[in-house]
Amino acid sequence: MNLGSISGSVIGNARVSSRALWTTLAVGIAAAVAALPMAHPTKPAAIEPFSALASDHIDAGASLNAFGTSRELRLRFALPGKNVEFPLEVSGDPSKLSYQWVSIDDSTADRTERPVIGSSFVVPAAPGFYHLAILRGTEREVIPDPTLAVMVPFSEKAGTTLNGYHIGTYLAEKLSRHTDHPVGFLQVRQADVNLKVSTHLRLGDFITHDSQGAVWPKYVALNPRLLDKLELVLASVGSRAKLSRPDEMPTDVAFDVHSGFRTPAHNRGVWRAASDSRHQYGDAADVAIDADGDGRVTLKDELLVARAVDQVEADHPDLVGGLGLYTSRHYRTPYVHIDARGKRSRWTG
Repeated sequence: MNLGSISGSVIGNARVSSRALWTTLAVGIAAAVAALPMAHPTKPAAIEPFSALASDHIDAGASLNAFGTSRELRLRFALPGKNVEFPLEVSGDPSKLSYQWVSIDDSTADRTERPVIGSSFVVPAAPGFYHLAILRGTEREVIPDPTLAVMVPFSEKAGTTLNGYHIGTYLAEKLSRHTDHPVGFLQVRQADVNLKVSTHLRLGDFITHDSQGAVWPKYVALNPRLLDKLELVLASVGSRAKLSRPDEMPTDVAFDVHSGFRTPAHNRGVWRAASDSRHQYGDAADVAIDADGDGRVTLKDELLVARAVDQVEADHPDLVGGLGLYTSRHYRTPYVHIDARGKRSRWTG
């Protein structure tokens, strides 16, 4: 399902900041209405993690299980050298198949060939982004989605830096009573910023907006639960807006990502930011959503988004988290904070 495309438009009269690297996404309402069951989901038919169909040639693809609760995720996260479940549907006898990982630019591929055994696959040792290739003899079929994102383990962070990129210090590194920290970081090259992490979000939306603009690679903590939640909220907002004003709504609803991942070092300098902000853990984002499609972002839009967040959390308790509404005149554009911290929290700012 494709709900829209990336554009360089603005929301209302607020021009998108190049420094903030905002991304405006035009979300097709007609497609969102087609996705209405996502707002009030029914349980999908069970899909086996790995199923084989009788055939003499390779015909492989990722099953719906591989794309998250929203069915919109485009990354599957893993740590180097570990096993990752990669749900597939394939034709032919699985015992005759093998696999290897191919980097997205096909220049540093992990050429190790391993037999396919169920849905568990060994992750490449080098961080980066890979496609799964299924092989039978000289035949090879590359699975385009989802992309395997191999993270750099948190343990490789040395002091306040990771491979020359300044991250800062997490509370878990200073206080014994705190144990929360990202399991790892995505390594982001300049060539990776437009990589889709979900249907409507790209990797560049989550890069910290700090003073390290010239430093590459950058490192990003990102939780797939946040991506699932944002996609489900987006689908719910679009569907509700269309149904509430079917004769007046334009064809698109726009939203901008103001802030995704923040390094602890950068978070300390963000005005009014919580000292232990969820942005540091990769499960929070600040977004501005033109929910009623009138070309402006106002309190009305935020209330529509809040209703959608409540519905998503009711339908998917595992995605429960924080919701903050920011409408003060101190902010050029009203926005909402959405996170998937694991417990309900609500506030205004």
